Amino acid sequence: MPDPLAPPAAILPVELVGVGSPLVDLVVAVEDAFLARHVEGAKGGMQLVDAERIAAIIKSGKVTPLQSAGGAASNTTVGAANLGIRSAFIGSCGQDDFGAFYHQALTDQGCEPRLAIHPELPTGRVLSLVTPDAERTMRTCLGAAAALDPAHFTSATFAGVRLVMLEGYTLFNVDLTRAIARAAKEAGCELALDLASFEVVEANRAVLSELLDGFVDLVFANQDEAKAWNAAGAEAALADFARQVPICVVKLGKDGALIAGRGQAPVQVPAELVEAIDTTGAGDCWAAGFLSGYLRGLPLVQCGRLGALSGAAVVQIAGAQVPREQWLGIKGYLDAWA
Repeated sequence: MPDPLAPPAAILPVELVGVGSPLVDLVVAVEDAFLARHVEGAKGGMQLVDAERIAAIIKSGKVTPLQSAGGAASNTTVGAANLGIRSAFIGSCGQDDFGAFYHQALTDQGCEPRLAIHPELPTGRVLSLVTPDAERTMRTCLGAAAALDPAHFTSATFAGVRLVMLEGYTLFNVDLTRAIARAAKEAGCELALDLASFEVVEANRAVLSELLDGFVDLVFANQDEAKAWNAAGAEAALADFARQVPICVVKLGKDGALIAGRGQAPVQVPAELVEAIDTTGAGDCWAAGFLSGYLRGLPLVQCGRLGALSGAAVVQIAGAQVPREQWLGIKGYLDAWA
């Protein structure tokens, strides 16, 4: 039986491969009072729970969630595919309707699915509870997404690939993280890492330090993740990252993003001024725009501009899947600048 994670025979290899958790996004709009009554933990964070807990929260809300294919690295590679970057996504799904939905959703977006199928575990899902201030509080059931086998990853997995995008949630599986990072480096790929959430940073400082020291070429963090790394805040964390990683980004929400790279002085790229209704996938889409510009050889400031346009597009809709026509508008900027 062929390896589902191996690159297929193709005329042109993909440029960008995302590796992470295939999660079906279930987005629900709630009031702050609902969070206080039904959800433990800090607003705006992420916690791992089982599928039954997600079902119970949905039942309490008495609503039908908006369903879409999600997961941080998947959102990024799907966005890049819409911007004209040849992209693929590697992950593990269950042998169920959610898994079939996920495979088709990637295909429809022009992102090549390389999905291992687990015969027993369910496809993962993430409940995104969106409050009126557009903040999202996530509860995640990894299911089959946590069953990706480190033994699958060799240099052949990433043959011909220019850049591998690794999501921070993978850090919870240290053996898998190391296998992906080593395979990417052996294949001659650059490795990008998104830190995912402040809880990920707090729980995985040791392996994160290991990755930053010689494996990671690009690192993305938001303000909360930056502060979890260095309590002094975004600029201090950016300076920390820049001592080890060639290109570093700290996203500042409505205040744009700080970018440091290759010995250059840090620059701040402004955000697009739009009315946000849901921040689900905002950082993932920002990375999609940035990496698309990076893979086309654009200066870092223009990469950041593409990130801002991409992030602004997704916060104006519910969920993390930007409509094709909006991606085409952003692609117009990329094509004109490249």
